Amino acid sequence: MLVLNRSQVEDLLDLDELIDALAPAMADLSAGRAYAPDRVGSPVPEHGGLLAAMPGYVPSTGSLVTKLVTLFPGNAGTALPTHQAVIVAFAPETGEPTAFLDGEAITAIRTAACSALSARLLSRPESSVLAVLGTGVQARAHAEAMLRVRPITSIRVAGRDLAKSQALAADLPNALAVTSYEEAVTGADIVCAATHATSPVVRRSWLSPGTHVTSVGFNGDGTEVDADTVRDALVCVEARAGATAGYPVGSRELEGMPGDSLVELGEIVTGAAPGRASADQITLYKSVGVAVQDAVAAGLVIAAAVKRGVGTQLQ
Repeated sequence: MLVLNRSQVEDLLDLDELIDALAPAMADLSAGRAYAPDRVGSPVPEHGGLLAAMPGYVPSTGSLVTKLVTLFPGNAGTALPTHQAVIVAFAPETGEPTAFLDGEAITAIRTAACSALSARLLSRPESSVLAVLGTGVQARAHAEAMLRVRPITSIRVAGRDLAKSQALAADLPNALAVTSYEEAVTGADIVCAATHATSPVVRRSWLSPGTHVTSVGFNGDGTEVDADTVRDALVCVEARAGATAGYPVGSRELEGMPGDSLVELGEIVTGAAPGRASADQITLYKSVGVAVQDAVAAGLVIAAAVKRGVGTQLQ
């Protein structure tokens, strides 16, 4: 079994390659050629945490994996991240475990990469002003991913802690920390929400015509995007059934919505569903994460590790 630690995974996973690879994988998911059953979650109520299991199979890439991931928001501000994960890969021909990977980096990068894919498909090509809501790992990853798909010339960063917003802005090109979510969102072409908010940090009244919003916040106690934005936007998801299911599978913003009111990212990739209808249309990509994304990312990492001779082999 090949074992890869976090720094090795980060070094091996190419962001541009991943964004490109996610497009056919999401198309496979929408067409029923790839499999990502709803996640199974066990809450840890006395500590406000969650342990979730996410299996996935992408036949076109030969990737069969399962991820175990924890979400412990109480870790914010400590030495431990809020999201921690491991991924095990298996040979699809025999079921033999073949690799054991740190999943924390993959979770962050694949989530941001799929958001970037949504921006490539749904945001206006000339989009240049980016709002980043949040100051954690996902916020940083989203900023870096959006720079790969759109000509971003200005980044505004907002979070609960101005000092953390300033620290993140200092690491990003042409970035400025602002004092409120409203200030960040107003006039932005693309808004990336990556918070653990229980009340909306994206509000319809703040959005300019034509804005593309990505939202990856996942909280059982509230929503990151307000209902008016969901109502007015073209809403795109990874998979209808998962996105509209109850917590901890789906999104609070979309819980119980009829599936025919949503489009899947893979359908836009193939043209089976229309994308942006006009320059003024608001578009929203609401992500809950699917194991297909982990499978694709892990497959790229393992292939690169084998090619470069990186990692530790264990019996």
